[in-house]
Amino acid sequence: MSFVIRAATDRDLRPLYEMAKLTGGGFTNLPPDRRALQAKLDRAREAFEREGNGEVADELFVLVLENTETGEVRGTSQIFTHVGKRHPFYSYRLGTLTQHSRELDRTFRAEMLTLTTDLEGASEVGGLFLHPGERAGGLGLLLARSRYLFIAKHRARFGDRVLAELRGIIDEAGGSPFWDGLAGRFFGMNFQEADQFNAVNGHQFIADLMPKHPIYTAMLSESARAVIGLPHPSGRAAMRMLENEGFAFENYVDIFDGGPTMIAQTDRVRSIHDARTSTVVSVGGETGNESLVAAGTLGSFRCTFGCVSPADGGIALSADAAAALKVGPSDTVTHVARL
Repeated sequence: MSFVIRAATDRDLRPLYEMAKLTGGGFTNLPPDRRALQAKLDRAREAFEREGNGEVADELFVLVLENTETGEVRGTSQIFTHVGKRHPFYSYRLGTLTQHSRELDRTFRAEMLTLTTDLEGASEVGGLFLHPGERAGGLGLLLARSRYLFIAKHRARFGDRVLAELRGIIDEAGGSPFWDGLAGRFFGMNFQEADQFNAVNGHQFIADLMPKHPIYTAMLSESARAVIGLPHPSGRAAMRMLENEGFAFENYVDIFDGGPTMIAQTDRVRSIHDARTSTVVSVGGETGNESLVAAGTLGSFRCTFGCVSPADGGIALSADAAAALKVGPSDTVTHVARL
């Protein structure tokens, strides 16, 4: 069975909607709302159709995972070129204020959350969802790392930093202890309502209502404090993959659920730094290094697993990968070792 990552099109609306209903909430980039999903596909179509690298823009690319035998879409992921260009990109920065009293001979360290737009201009990888029936065979890794090969092939359209927001802790009822303990007190809506509103209408209501002064975490409930910077249990594997790529938690957390924001320098992301572009010399070799292999640009971008081995003047590529990528001898591909 073979899978390929490709650019999303309008015909993917239905499978995207069906997958969105399986996320379980807290997944802002994949809302179970047909109109919001269609808006994402419209925006992605504009990005895929825009040629050239001269203008820095706030663009969205939506990719999907397709079973090449059945044509079924079984996963998706997204890439934002420059966050905060259209609307402010808010995060909480977790910091410490140290104060000392000579009279009491005591030093007090207060942990604080400060609303910030520090990450404006960074690129973002997000919206990754793999159908529960496909969570084997490294397909999550293919979905995640294909985004970095896409960035490598279109480097001028992305920022110098790249971030990934991991979903925070969500309770069994679909609520967020972090939201309930902080923002929910100012918005008059529960987490599910705020999350859905944000997914469909954007962040402006955050700017309108979120308190701008720092929040002392000691003033929050114990349940809210306990989840700051923690990923949802389903996101722990994603966090490890990000760390393997060179991402790190730099004390920025999501303003809705308190989940961690992972950050890396774009050119130091492992899959971008190690990617190589080669000419396909021959097709059919089933031995060599297992790799992620990508071909095409923008709307013709495709990425899959394949075997790559050195050949005189280029590489030999396994037949299944060549078929999935629709390439042959003399075509060029970008590849990186499968970790």
